[in-house]
Amino acid sequence: MKSYTHRVAYYETDKMGITHHSNYIRWMEEARVDFLDQIGWNYRRLEENGIVSPVLNVNCRYRHSTTFDDIVSITAKVKDLTMVRMTISYEMKKSGTDEIVCTAESQHCFLDTAGKPIPLESSYPEFYKALKENMEQA
Repeated sequence: MKSYTHRVAYYETDKMGITHHSNYIRWMEEARVDFLDQIGWNYRRLEENGIVSPVLNVNCRYRHSTTFDDIVSITAKVKDLTMVRMTISYEMKKSGTDEIVCTAESQHCFLDTAGKPIPLESSYPEFYKALKENMEQA
């Protein structure tokens, strides 16, 4: 289970003083980039290997508000993995508490630079193995 920490910036809040909902999706990307870095497959390495991973779908459930200067701990895990697709789940909590502020998922596919699907397990078995090792346990 990989964790990433984000401090809510003032510009991320709205007139009501709460974090604008669009920022949670940005934080998901930050956590995903950090997750891949932690498992040894950062975006630079993926791109050097000719792998791109566009977002296919994003789903968020906002449960509690965050405000300026809150510290949010984001746990990212591989929820599902097939030959060409991956779903990452995110759980965001106010740091130091059990208060869940958002649960989310993002689905991605793996393509080469020409836009053709890459069968990850056979083409990049080390990357596939690293992702499999970081799947959430049912």
